Amino acid sequence: MEPAKKSPEDPITASEIRTTAIPTSQPPKRPNAFTELMSSSKHPKPTPLAPPLPPSRHVFKDRAGLGAYIASPTSFPSSVVILHNDNYVLIHDLFPKSSVHLLLLPRDKAISDTHPLTALSTNPAFLAEVKVEAAKAVKIVAAELRRRYGAYSAADKSREAALEEIMSGDDADIPTEAELESILPKGRDWEAEVIAGVHAHPSMSHLHVHILSQDRHSPALKHRKHYNSFATPFFVPLADFPLGDEDPRWHPTREGYLRGDMVCWRCGRTISGGLSS
Repeated sequence: MEPAKKSPEDPITASEIRTTAIPTSQPPKRPNAFTELMSSSKHPKPTPLAPPLPPSRHVFKDRAGLGAYIASPTSFPSSVVILHNDNYVLIHDLFPKSSVHLLLLPRDKAISDTHPLTALSTNPAFLAEVKVEAAKAVKIVAAELRRRYGAYSAADKSREAALEEIMSGDDADIPTEAELESILPKGRDWEAEVIAGVHAHPSMSHLHVHILSQDRHSPALKHRKHYNSFATPFFVPLADFPLGDEDPRWHPTREGYLRGDMVCWRCGRTISGGLSS
């Protein structure tokens, strides 16, 4: 089954579709011997006053903006690109819709250029592989949530106390991260606070998987469609794939997911008065 083509609704605004460019470092061409010989005349040409042209750049514009990270992840700082390998790039979302919001980008062009619902419903090998990569990203988001909010969570109180006691001891006795996990109380299950999936109609042209905290707390969350793109079936969890041919999520515009009421993800109440209330 192919996604519906009828006037799809974007889950982000036009201003959020940003241009990204990567410089291409190409060494200058060396003139051949004939050119060098002819240039050594008694009346050389004056040096031009105009500055040299900047190096050529490959521009990933508008909906193709994510291609910049796929093509050259090393061009970006670690504050943008978290990690990458030959098959995937993991980045921070430029306009996060939760306190922690990452994007997982497959680098295989055949997959990256395919609609996510189609790729995840018709390619079992890719689905299995991306679930493994997404699980790693979920752990990264969960660890960041614990780092930011663990000290304020009642469920993490005993864990935080035990960690404080260990870290206040002799430096020589501080265990490794793996050893810490084996001896500390489990505490809050932060991975349960993380969701991973795709939009039924993505705004960007390269396939990307969202891995984000459930909280939907971010200055970039400004509109109803921002909220509903993660709080309705417009957001399709990886666990739901492959989709059947009759699944309504193939037709997000027809279903009106982005236009519906905003419902609190935690208590189930309708949010009235806008996102600021």
